[in-house]
Amino acid sequence: MRLLQHLTALIIFIASPQAWSNPEEDRQLFLATFAGNIPDVPISQYIYGSMMLSEDALNQYESIMDFPPFQEMVDQGKKVWETPFKNGQTFANCFGNKGTNVAGTFPYYDTTHEQVVTFEMALNFCLERNGETRMSYVDPETMGALSAYARSLSDGMLMQIEVPNAQALTKYELGKSLYFKRIGQYNLACASCHLTHGGRYFRDELLSPTIGQAVHFPVFRGGERLYTLQMRYQRCMEAVGAVAFESGSETLNNLEFFHSYLSNGLPLQSSVYRR
Repeated sequence: MRLLQHLTALIIFIASPQAWSNPEEDRQLFLATFAGNIPDVPISQYIYGSMMLSEDALNQYESIMDFPPFQEMVDQGKKVWETPFKNGQTFANCFGNKGTNVAGTFPYYDTTHEQVVTFEMALNFCLERNGETRMSYVDPETMGALSAYARSLSDGMLMQIEVPNAQALTKYELGKSLYFKRIGQYNLACASCHLTHGGRYFRDELLSPTIGQAVHFPVFRGGERLYTLQMRYQRCMEAVGAVAFESGSETLNNLEFFHSYLSNGLPLQSSVYRR
């Protein structure tokens, strides 16, 4: 009976995602869906994405993470984080607790400016407030490296995104709507791959479930570059034949807000290898 209830709820959810307005109910429905798709896998393993379903893939992951080829980029990000601005301040002065154990609260809804603020936006706000030049959101060698190190200061922190009021809920709902919107030449939505087929094969690709995806960015996918979550959104949109929204745009910020909430309670780790 409970499985039937979950299936019925899922059908309604996919057909009309805007009909759901309780973020925690959304998260529980995603969890129930994955419990059916990939039974007997603890939620704690979702942080490994599709690799949790392949012993070979996990072994490869652990081998790469023993001596990560992107460590030089993370070290470069550390240097940028610690180097004083012209006014003597540093990035640490822009964040509570000097930047330690804060990344798990991003994105958050800023009531003053009535917008969702991502962690990468906060890094650029810090530069701007201190008279420095903002970084490009799509440059893995600057923003990717800085974000990787800055987020590593929150490794182990549990994701704790809040939707505190009606205005924030509106942004959350806009992000949810995009998550379920079919786009591009292949007419696919984020949910097509990572909810409906999360933990399953879609064509020849084993797909990761939505829950657990937002806790480990930036990621390394080959070479030495580190890609932020919004850079990854753009690559996915291009892969389905759509024109990608701009990184740092309100549209992708809202998507990240919704997407990140679903991983509440899982530990952060930046950065990691992904296939």
